Amino acid sequence: MGMDSICMNVQALIIHLERAEKRRDHVNALLASLPMPGQIIAAVDGQSLSDTEIRAFYKRRLHSPLYPFSLTRNEIACMLSHRRAWQTIIDLNLDAALIMEDDAGPTSDFCSSLSLGLLRVQEDGFIRFPFRDGREEGPVIAWAGQTRMISPNRLGLGMVTQLVSHEAARKLLDATSRFDRPVDVLMQMPWITGVNPTSIVPGAIRELSYSLGGSTIVRRRTLASKIYHEIMRPAYRLLIAMRSRNYRRERKAPIASVNLSEPAKADS
Repeated sequence: MGMDSICMNVQALIIHLERAEKRRDHVNALLASLPMPGQIIAAVDGQSLSDTEIRAFYKRRLHSPLYPFSLTRNEIACMLSHRRAWQTIIDLNLDAALIMEDDAGPTSDFCSSLSLGLLRVQEDGFIRFPFRDGREEGPVIAWAGQTRMISPNRLGLGMVTQLVSHEAARKLLDATSRFDRPVDVLMQMPWITGVNPTSIVPGAIRELSYSLGGSTIVRRRTLASKIYHEIMRPAYRLLIAMRSRNYRRERKAPIASVNLSEPAKADS
C-alpha cells in the first residue's frame, strides 16, 4: 500500500507561529520529510488580535452543552489558525490536506498511518493522528497490517495532526463562522460541525512542544479559577459523553470494516 498509488491533489499545511523562532528549523525539516508538497500556514497570533477581530468570531454560549469557560486570546487564535488552514484547502481546490501544528513529530511508522488515512480521507473526511497512544477505542473501520482506523467512542483532544478533505474543510468553515469553545473541543461535537472524525491508531505522531521551547498556548489561572475549572471540567465532559452516546444511537450508521492491506480482487 504505497502513497505513490494514491492519485489526489494533497498538500501538507504546517501551522507555524512566526515569533516561535525555536520551532522554525523543526518546521523546515518536517516539510522536507513529508512525502507530499507542502507549505507553511502563518498562525494567527493571539497577542496581536484586536477586540474587534475577536468579537467577529467568538461568542460565548452558542452551543449545547454550554462550554463553561471563556476562551483566552491564544485559544481563539488557535481556532482562527485552523480556519486559515481549512480555507487554504478551499482556495487551492485541494482534494485534502495533511494539517500539522508546528510541534508535530512523525515517528518511523507515520508513513503506514498516513497511507491508510489517504486511502480513506475522501470517504471519512476528517482523520486524526492521535499523539497519545492507547487513549482512543472504538469500532474498526479499516485496517492495513497493524494500523487501524477507528470510529472513536470518545474523541481525544489535540489538533497536532489530521487529514482534512475538501468537503470537511467547507463544513468546518461554515460551522465555525462563530464559535464558543476551542477547536479540538468543538471537534467532539459532530452534531454541530457535520463532520464525524475518525482516528488512525497508532497515530505515529509525537507532540514535541516541550523540546521546542514549550507550548504557545498557555492559560494562567487564579486559585479561584483553578478550583472552578476542576469542578466544571468533569461535569462538562460528562455532558459531552452523554450527548455523544445519544448522537451515535440516533445515527445508527452501520460500520463495515475493510482490510486495505490486501489488493482488491478483479471480477471474474
